[in-house]
Amino acid sequence: MTAIATGVFKTVAYKKQTGVGVIATGGGATGQYIRRVKSTVDLKKATYKSAEILVSQQRRDFRHGVRSVSGTISGEVSVGGYQNFMESICRQVVQAVTTTGALTNVTAAATTGAQGTMTRAAGSFLTDGFKLGDVVNQTGWTTTGSGDNNRYAIIVALTATVMTLQYLDGNAMASKASGDSVTTVTVGKKTWIPTSGQTRDYYTIEHWFGDISQSEVFQDCVISKMSVKMPPTGMATIDFDVMGLNIVTNTVQYFSSPAAQPTGGIEAAVNGLILVQGAVAGIITGFNFDITGNYSAPGGVVGQNTDPDIFPGSIDATGQMTVLFQNATFRDYFVNETEVSAVILMTSGGTAAQPGFTSFVLPRVKFGGADKDDQEKGLTLTVPFTAIEQINGGAGTQYLDTTVSIQDSAFS
Repeated sequence: MTAIATGVFKTVAYKKQTGVGVIATGGGATGQYIRRVKSTVDLKKATYKSAEILVSQQRRDFRHGVRSVSGTISGEVSVGGYQNFMESICRQVVQAVTTTGALTNVTAAATTGAQGTMTRAAGSFLTDGFKLGDVVNQTGWTTTGSGDNNRYAIIVALTATVMTLQYLDGNAMASKASGDSVTTVTVGKKTWIPTSGQTRDYYTIEHWFGDISQSEVFQDCVISKMSVKMPPTGMATIDFDVMGLNIVTNTVQYFSSPAAQPTGGIEAAVNGLILVQGAVAGIITGFNFDITGNYSAPGGVVGQNTDPDIFPGSIDATGQMTVLFQNATFRDYFVNETEVSAVILMTSGGTAAQPGFTSFVLPRVKFGGADKDDQEKGLTLTVPFTAIEQINGGAGTQYLDTTVSIQDSAFS
């Protein structure tokens, strides 16, 4: 009996191209296997039927037209799992870490719960480049303050001289007078939508059906949209919409020895925290958002059956929260058209003090509704939102001049 393709024998690998029309080099140790729940990327064609009115009263012809590639690579959010695609959706590669360098003028003071403040007598955390929502690590504390070393913490408030931290392990800050040589540095790396110098990335993506020896290589692919869904239970999921120009088929694997899939832990929305306007929000029951690149193709040019390119548009970021109706806060954000910041951080693996994590910072959000349900249970608000560019951000401020930034402990 002839073999029938099965999903578990299908692999998906990719490699970034040097530019449009230049398929990535295959063979040997090239390419990268990608983690997936499923990939629906496939060839599409425009089709045309004849409009002639014939004596036979039948259609005489049907033709194929412009080729294109489209579909979605779906997965579960994992630490370091999708660095390249996230860079592409933001149109910027990850940037260097931010650090204070060694400081001897910093004091630590516990405040409430897992929060505390770092206060410096001179210099500026803002000038150093730290931003609200950054996850940082500290080293150099001695004696009574040594418990703050090598514990990841998220910045929940920030001024030039005071950095307010919430520790991810849930334990209190260890208070300490100044004098120790302390270094604070962001963990992993970040990418965000920049105000200039945006990149244009193209990928070659292969579906290899190993049990029937069929290769489908999709070329000139762009990541046109990223969708993140964080339910109250279950794994957080991520979808990447793909647009491409053409396909090449074969009976041998194009990326014959791709690098292994990333191994970072899978993340769930219940592991981590959400900050709205700098405050921990413990009443959000769901958080979903999309980053859309608004890409388009010409839809055909005379003399060839593929488009010459795929063109980027302006980036939109939209989403929706569901919130337990506890007070007027979220409702009035909508009623009063109040702009807020939102930080979503999910953790997985590692240790309690240094967990693997992925975080998303939306520094300027406006809500577009606050509809309430009405059932025999705790009532919720459905709060759609749009994230927009934080034009009051940039160097020397607590925000980036961006719509969204992404930080991951495994970005490199």
